[in-house]
Amino acid sequence: MGNIAYIDGQNLHMGTRSCDPAWKVDLAKLKVYLEKKYDVTEAYYFLGYVQDENEDLYDSIQKSGLILKFREHNSAMLGKKKGNVDSDIIFSVMKKLYKGDPFGKVVLISGDGDYKMLVDFLIEENKFEKVLFPNRKYASSLYKKLGRKYFAHLEDEDVKKKIALQAKKRGP
Repeated sequence: MGNIAYIDGQNLHMGTRSCDPAWKVDLAKLKVYLEKKYDVTEAYYFLGYVQDENEDLYDSIQKSGLILKFREHNSAMLGKKKGNVDSDIIFSVMKKLYKGDPFGKVVLISGDGDYKMLVDFLIEENKFEKVLFPNRKYASSLYKKLGRKYFAHLEDEDVKKKIALQAKKRGP
């Protein structure tokens, strides 16, 4: 029974973009990394809402093997809301637990402290593997009490080397 990854897409994107230096994640490499390092068999990538101009992004997420999930919004509110997916991720995890869906543990990719109660509960239930922070500087301090056993940083050089999008080489 494999583990499940939940990725806060906005947090991942903005987190790596605001690193110094900024960098981008190769989502296909991230999927492989999660499979090999954390025994992840399903990985969900949560985004705020559908926008026609982002079709290429959605295609690339799905081609990488990640399962794309969108936050439901009233169409009148789309331009006024940020795509906050925290409650969607929390609900999805709790629904799997409630229904007794078979899975190992949860791997969470986000630096957002809004997941702290969920993480604490999953640790109590022996259903939590690790939270992976996209950006050390913006990782919520709430997680520090957990200890290194329960968190890691995607921007660590050994991890970044495995999952970073490589710049295209240009000719002479």
